[in-house]
Amino acid sequence: MVLHPKSKVRVAGQEVTFCCKASGTPIPKKYYWYHNGTMLEKKVHRYGHHLTLRGLAPEQAGTYHCKASTEAGAIKSAPAQLTVLAQGQQNCKPEPEPSLVELPSECPQDATGSRYYNVGRCPPAPCAGGHEGQSECGTEAGRCCGVRRMEMREIPCAGSLLPLKVVAECGCGPCAQPRVLVQGRVTAADTGEPLRFGQIFLGGRKVGFTGYKGSFTIEVPPDTQRLVARFVDRQQRFVDAVKVLPFNRRGGTVYQEVKMQRKKEPVDLDGNQSNAIPLGEASGREPIGELILPAGAFLRPSGEVFKGTVKASVTFLDPRDMATAGAASSDLSFTNAEGEIVPLRTYGMFAVDFREGESGAVLQTGPVEVRMDAGQVWMPEHLQKMKLWSLNPETGLWEEEGVLRPAGGSRGKREERTFLVGNLEIRERRLFNLDVPEDRRCFVKVRAYSNEKFNPYEQVEGVVISLINLEPQPGYPSNPRAWGRFDSVVTGPNGACLPAFCDGQRPDAYSAYVTATLGGEELEAVASSPKLNPNAVGVSQPYLGKLGYRRLDHDDPNLKKTAFQINMAKPDPNNVDETNGPIYPYRSLEECEEAPVSANHLRFYRVEVDKYEYNVVPFKESDLTSWTGDYLSWWPNPQEFRACFIKVRIEGPQEYMVRSRNVGGSHPRTRGQLYGLRDTRSVRDTLLENTSGACVEFKCSGMLFDQSLVDRTLVSIIPQGSCQRTAVNSLLREYLSRHPPVAENNHTAAFTMLAPVDPLGHNYGIYTVTDQNPRLAKEIAIGRCFDGTSDGFSREMKADTGTAVTFTCQERPAGRESFFQRLLTAPAEA
Repeated sequence: MVLHPKSKVRVAGQEVTFCCKASGTPIPKKYYWYHNGTMLEKKVHRYGHHLTLRGLAPEQAGTYHCKASTEAGAIKSAPAQLTVLAQGQQNCKPEPEPSLVELPSECPQDATGSRYYNVGRCPPAPCAGGHEGQSECGTEAGRCCGVRRMEMREIPCAGSLLPLKVVAECGCGPCAQPRVLVQGRVTAADTGEPLRFGQIFLGGRKVGFTGYKGSFTIEVPPDTQRLVARFVDRQQRFVDAVKVLPFNRRGGTVYQEVKMQRKKEPVDLDGNQSNAIPLGEASGREPIGELILPAGAFLRPSGEVFKGTVKASVTFLDPRDMATAGAASSDLSFTNAEGEIVPLRTYGMFAVDFREGESGAVLQTGPVEVRMDAGQVWMPEHLQKMKLWSLNPETGLWEEEGVLRPAGGSRGKREERTFLVGNLEIRERRLFNLDVPEDRRCFVKVRAYSNEKFNPYEQVEGVVISLINLEPQPGYPSNPRAWGRFDSVVTGPNGACLPAFCDGQRPDAYSAYVTATLGGEELEAVASSPKLNPNAVGVSQPYLGKLGYRRLDHDDPNLKKTAFQINMAKPDPNNVDETNGPIYPYRSLEECEEAPVSANHLRFYRVEVDKYEYNVVPFKESDLTSWTGDYLSWWPNPQEFRACFIKVRIEGPQEYMVRSRNVGGSHPRTRGQLYGLRDTRSVRDTLLENTSGACVEFKCSGMLFDQSLVDRTLVSIIPQGSCQRTAVNSLLREYLSRHPPVAENNHTAAFTMLAPVDPLGHNYGIYTVTDQNPRLAKEIAIGRCFDGTSDGFSREMKADTGTAVTFTCQERPAGRESFFQRLLTAPAEA
C-alpha cells in the first residue's frame, strides 16, 4: 500500500474524499472501501481507489479503510478517522486545557502543597477542512488547533518575581509540519565494529550511506506507515539487514541501534555432487535442520548449470540463542488472504550466498530441499502449520515459499528422527525463514515517565519500547528456551501498545522481555525485589501475580535494571480483575490505545537524579506541536533544535547542584529578561579523588524566533555550595575577550559569559549539537560532554578533560549561607 487515506474533519453537509493506492504485480485494479469494518456498496458510492462522500451526515463519522486485491493477494490500508461536526460546533475550544509545569524548588508551594503551576495547552486536534475536488488526493494542507494568545504572569519566588508565560486562548491555524527522522548507528552484532559507508535503501531506492562511525539519518517520507530500510555492506562481510524502523509520526527524531549479523565463512562445495549444510549447529546444540543441495543444483543467472567449485556461505540465525534477536531481519510479519499484516513465530532464519569459486560471480539454484528436525518444534500444533518463507526486502514482509511436510528419518544416528521437508529455489531472494503463523495474540500497555513519581502529566513521548516474545522452559518461567518474535513501538502522549503472543490456558506458555530506550539512553524498569509494590509497577493484584512481573536484576543485583519479563497471560473476559489492562485481547487495540492513565499499565522511567529545567515559555520537548513562537522561547526554531552545554569541574568532598541562569544579553527585545533555568547535580569522577563534573545546559546564542537579530545569551553558572571559581579554560577566555562585549565576572562564586555564537567544541569546554529532536540533541551533547570529546559518547564522567571552568568547594561552616542561597533570599544585595 503506497498511499493510505488520511484522517479528516468536516462540518455536516460538506463533502470529503479519501484516497488510497496499492502497487504490485500484476498492478492492483480492484479496490474496496469499508466504513467501521463494513464494506460500502460499489454501485451506490461508485468508488475506485478514491471514495467521495457528499452531503455528509453525523452517522457517516468513524473509520474508513480500503483494500486492494489481485489474484496474487490482497493488502489493507491503515484506517483513517472522519469526524463530522454539527453546524456551528467547534473542534478547537478557545479555553485551553490544563497543563502543569513544575516551578523551581525555591518557589513556595500552593495551598495543596504543590509546586506545579497550570500554564494551559491547546490540544493539537485537527480543525474542519474546506471543500475539495474529486482529484484532490493528499493535497489538503490542514488546519489544527493551536495557541492564539499568551499572557505573562509573575510568580513570587524567594524574594524575586519569576516570569512565566501561560496560554490565554486557543484557535485554528495552519498545522505544524515537523520533520520526521530516524537516526542511529549500524554495528556488527558480534564485535560492535561500525558499518562504514554502508548503503541504505528505502524500497528499491538508494537514499544514502552510513558514516565512518556507522551513523545514519533517514528522513521519513510523508504518509509512511511502515518504514522498511535495508542496510548493505559493500564489502559483503555482513548479511543485508532489513529493518522495520519505528518512528514518531508527530515529528522529531527516534534513535535506533541496528545490529548486523556477520556472514559465516564460506566453504568450498563441489557443484557436481550432492551437498548438505547444517542449520544451527553452533555452540554444541543439535542443528534445527539442514539444507540439501542435489548435484547440479547451482545455476548461473542465465540458467546454465555450474559444475565447478562453489564458495557457499549459509548464515543461520538461531532463536535458541537469546543474543541473536537484535540482529534478526524485519519484524516477522506477513500479509494474510484478507490483506491484514499479521505475525509469524520463527524457528530460525538463514541467509545464503553462493558464488563461483574463481570469479566470485553470484550463483542461483534450482530446486533444493530444506529439512527441519521435528524434535525441535515444542508446540505440537506448530508441526501442522510450519512453512518456508522468503523476505521481500522492499516491503519487509515475509512471503510464503512452500509448506514443510513430515517425512521419514535420515541416515546414520538420526534414523529414528522425523523431519519436516520443504522445497525452494534460490533466485534473487537470499533470506529465508522457518515459521508458523500464530494467532494467539494480545497487546501490552506500556508507559514511560520522566521520573519515579509516575505523574500522569510527566509521561515521555518518543521512547522506543521493544518487546521480545520468549518461550520459557516448562516450570521455569524466567529461563527462556527460545525467542519467537520481536516488535518495537514508539510512545505517544498516551503510552504504547505492543503486540505479543499470549495464551489463555497456560499463563506462562509465552513470556515477554521488554526494554525502553530514548536517544541511546536506556530507561529503568520498576523494581520487583526485595518487595513487589503493585502501585509502583502500575498493575493491581491478583493479575500482577499471574503475570509474574520480574525485573532483570530480580535474583542477581549485578544485572541491569533496564528490562522486565512478564508471563503473557491472556486476560479472562469473565474475571473483572483482568479487564482493565495491562494485557488486552488482539481485537481490543483501540481500547488499549485509549485506556486512561488510571488503568493497569507497565512502566519505565528516566533516571534523572537531581535534574531540573524551567522555561519561561512552556514547551513539552516530547510534543513538538506544543512549541510557541515567542521572543523568550528557549528553542527559537521548531525545525532545528540546538543544544548547548558547558562542562564544569568541581573539586570538593561531595557532589554539588550547579545552576545555569539564562537571560537576554544583547537583543533589544529580551535584554535582561529571563529565558529559563537549568539545575544539574555534578557526577563523581571514579578515577579522581574529591572531584566531580557537571554538564550544564545553557541557552545557545543565535537568532531569536523572528530570525532577524542575534541574541548573545547572558549565562551565569552558579554551584550551590561554598565554592570559589579557581580556573577558566584559556581558549574560552581568549575567545570571549576577542568577541565583545565581555560579561563582568566580578563574583568569584560564579562564572558569567555572553554565550559564544560559534559551536566551539571540547577544547573550549563547550558542547553544541543540532538536531530535529530537542531530546536527542541534548542526549548526544551530554554524551560528548561526559567524554570530554567532540565526537565520543560516555555515561562515565571524565572531569579532567574538556572542561570550561573549575570551582573549588568546601564544607561550609554551620549557619553560613552559600552565595547560591543568598542569591535566592536577597537577590538585589547578592
